[in-house]
Parts: sequence; C-alpha cells; structure tokens
Amino acid sequence: MSMELVLLVGFIALVIGLSVGFFLKGKKVPSAVEPSPDLEEKRKEANEIILKAKQEAQEILKKAQEEAREIKLVAERDAEKIVRLAQEEADRLRSTIKEETEKIRKDVEEYISEKKQELHKLEQALHQKESNIERRVQALERREEELYRREKEIREMEKEIDKAQRDIQTRLKELEEKEKEIEALKHREMLELQRIASMTLEEARSELFKKVEEESKIEAIRIMKRIEEEARDRAEFEAKKVITTAVQRLASEIAINYTTTTVELPSNEFKGRIIGREGRNIRTFELLTGVDLIIDDTPDIVTISSFDPMRRELAKEALERLIQDGRIHPARIEEVVLEVKKEMDDKIRKMGEETCMELGLYDINPGLYYYIGKLYYRTSYSQNVLLHSKEVAYIAGMMAEELGLDAKIARRAGLLHDVGKAVSHELGGSHTDIGIELCKRYGEPDPVLNAIKAHHEEEPVRYPEVALVCAADALSAARPGARRESLETYLKRLEKLEEIVKSFSGVQNAYAVQAGREVRVIVNPEEISDEEAYMLSKNIARKIEEEMQFPGQIKVVVIRETRHVEYAK
Repeated sequence: MSMELVLLVGFIALVIGLSVGFFLKGKKVPSAVEPSPDLEEKRKEANEIILKAKQEAQEILKKAQEEAREIKLVAERDAEKIVRLAQEEADRLRSTIKEETEKIRKDVEEYISEKKQELHKLEQALHQKESNIERRVQALERREEELYRREKEIREMEKEIDKAQRDIQTRLKELEEKEKEIEALKHREMLELQRIASMTLEEARSELFKKVEEESKIEAIRIMKRIEEEARDRAEFEAKKVITTAVQRLASEIAINYTTTTVELPSNEFKGRIIGREGRNIRTFELLTGVDLIIDDTPDIVTISSFDPMRRELAKEALERLIQDGRIHPARIEEVVLEVKKEMDDKIRKMGEETCMELGLYDINPGLYYYIGKLYYRTSYSQNVLLHSKEVAYIAGMMAEELGLDAKIARRAGLLHDVGKAVSHELGGSHTDIGIELCKRYGEPDPVLNAIKAHHEEEPVRYPEVALVCAADALSAARPGARRESLETYLKRLEKLEEIVKSFSGVQNAYAVQAGREVRVIVNPEEISDEEAYMLSKNIARKIEEEMQFPGQIKVVVIRETRHVEYAK
C-alpha cells in the first residue's frame, strides 16, 4: 500500500510542476538587453506557488500516509478474520475427514467381516462337497460289491445252464435208446403177429404202426408235460430273479407332490410389501398366477397354495424375482409374471432334454423334449409322472439287459409310455391316443407306439421289450408310497371344477383356490357386460351343483376388468 502512496504523491508533484512550467512559458521573458521591471515579482510569485505546492504535496502525503496506516489496520483485521475463518474451516474439515475416516474404517471392517462369512460359507460348502464325494465313493464301493455279487450269480447261473444242458443230452440219449427199444419191440411184435394171426405184411405193419403211435404219443405227452412243468418253474424263478435284481439296482426318488410350496423371505418386513396398500399387491399376484398366497405368523416364510404344480412353480419363481428386485407393485408384478411365463417353456424343454441325456436316449426328436419335461408338472395318483416314467425306463432297461434284449428300446418305450399325459388335461381324451399321435408325429418306432397302448391293455403286446415296460409300469405304480388315491381324487375334483367353469362362453381363465372352496373366474370384458357377469356367476354355481359332488360350499367369484393404456412420448 505505501508504494501506491509514493506513486500518487509523485504524480501530483509532476502535475504541479507541469502547471507551473506552462504558466511561466505563457509569460514573455524580457531579454537581458531589456530587463523587465516586474521580473522579480514574477519570480517571487513562482517561488510562492512552488512553496505552496510543496506544502500542499506534504499535506497530501501526510494524509496519504494516514490513510495507508488505516488501510493497513483494516487489512490486518481482515487478515486476522480470514485466518480465523480458515482455522475454523480447517477444524471443520479435520473433523469431517476424521468422521469419513471412521466411516471408511467401519465399512472396511464390515467388508472384512462379510468376506470372512463368505469364506466360512465356502469352507462349509467345501466340507459338504467332500462329504458328498465320500458318499459317492461309498456308493461306488457298494456298486462294486454288487457287481461282484452279480458276477458270482452269473457264474452260478452258467453252471446251472451247463448242468441243464448235460441233463438234456442225457435225456436225448435216453430217448434214442427208447426209440431203439421201440424199433426192436415193433419188429418182434410184427413177427409174432404174422405167426399168430396169419396176417399179411402190410396188415401187420399197419396194426403195429397204430399201436406204436399210440404208445409213443402217450410217452411223448408224459415227457412234454414234465419238461413243460420244469420249464415253467424255472421261468418263474428266473423272472423273479430278474425283476428283483432290476428293482434292487434302482434307487429312485420318493415321488410325492404336495399342494403347497414355501418361499423364504430375507426379513418379515417383506410380508407387508407383498400384501401392499389395502392388499392390492397380493390381489394382483393371486389374480395373475391363479394361486393362493398364505401369509401367516410363520417368520420369514410365505406359502403358495395350488393343486397345479405348474402354477405353483410359476408363482414361486415370480415371487422370488420380486423379492430379489425389491420393487413390488401391481405393474411390476404383472411384468414379472409375464416374463416368467415366457421363460417356463425354455425351462421345461431343457428338463426334457436333460432327462433324455440321463437315460442315454440321444436320438429322440427334440420336438418331444417339451412334452417330456412337462410331465414333471403332472401327477398320477400323487405320483410325479416324469419321475414315474424315468423309473419305468430304468427298470425296463435293466430287465432287458438281464434277458439279452434291446435295453435302449426298452428305456425309450418306458420313458414315452405316458407322454400323452403332458397335454391330455388340456386337449381332453385318452392320454394313450394323444401319446400315439405325438410319437407318430415325431417318428418314434413301432415298439414305443405298442408300449403306449399295451400298458393299458388296449392292444396285445407285440415285442418282448414292451412286455418288460408293462411289468416295470406295474412295479413303479405298486411301489409303497408311490401313489395315494385320496389326493388324486381331490386333484381330479379341482380339475373338473375348472373345466365346468371354462365351458361357459366369454370365460378367459378360471382358477380353483382355497382347496376347492373358491373358484375365480376371469371373463373377457368385450364379450361379457357387468349384468351378464352377474348372471354368469349364478349359472356357474347352478351347473357346479348339478354336476359335482363336493363338501361344504364353493364360492364363485367373477372378475371383469377393463384397461385402457396409452403412452406419453
């Protein structure tokens, strides 16, 4: 600031000097030859002006210095204030940095804790895999023992076959000796008859042939009866042995399907989000999927109830996606349900393909994969149809291997013998007729077509492999715990309830829920008006009363919904 004052003072002095110079220049200075009488006065005036200018300059300089001191004081105060504010800001930043550091430290500790938990889970999974490997090794050891035992049985069977062959050869020799004895007896009798009866040779020969033929027939019948009885006993023993061995080699799953599925929740707060404001979320979910969503006091669990396994699987997949996504509202529920419905076909087709690969049937037409996979969502007297078909295929294939038949054809026919059940509930009619139509469409061989018809005795068995499939089907169905009549009756009652409702025109879809105590009917709003919807509920209730036997009462709910959609662009 002092440098600016010095420059200011210098500038003022320069201005004053230039003014005085111009003033003196304006006066005409007399020459030395002609001295001016008032030159001295002018000089005095100039000196006074200069002196006065110097005094004014000193005063200005003094004022400037005072102002400079004031400005300096103000600047120092401002500087102290700025320094104080800077220190406060530094303290605040220091505390903020300290808080951020503490937060980062906590986040790092939480991250390390999570990683430790993940590592612990991985260690548990590794231990689980090790235990699984140990179980598989034990299973392989048991399999090896079983193969050794089977080899021993085969050797014993070979010995028995050799013994049977020796017995047959011995019997053949005995028959040859008996034939020789018969020839000798015939010759002696012929001579005796000629001597006693005085018959001609032709007459004696004819009489002798008749007698010998009768005796030979009686002896042959006795031998044949004895061989047939022995063969029957032996065949029954061998059949029991083959069936027992095949069933022992098969370790099948317990194929029982229930009517409920549970979904685990991350926390109990999701129950409120699933229900939604005034229950709109749960109503939308049940309407779109056709299931009952049961939310009770059980912690972190929601139960899905439906008699149809396909609907339960679809609802389970959709609910798990909604929980994972976190956005649960009617529009999002509808979007997710539609996505899952589109993906279900691919999942079913992949399941059918994996089943064929598991059974070693690599040449089955890929068009059948979808129908084979769909059997997983069908039951027969509470027995899962896909698991039942696999069980039949395995048993028939192993019995065919025991008997030296075509095991691949037996497995193929066993897997496809109930394939018509995949769509019989949708198209109506016998599952055998629908199965024949499907298999013909995709070029399946004749033994498969024969197995589809023959396992219900609709046509005779034409191939030995088909007979094994029929036996395996009976074994799988008769296994303890495989089938339960009461559950199947209940499921058929619910299916019939839906069929009755869908028989009315204008019905878009129908869902039997609440264990058959309620049926939800979704109608097409373009075909059915509100008044017609009211009458439709009455007509449906009346037809259910006429055609069904049911305990208690059935609630008929007709839903008519109109939507108008537009997009803002």
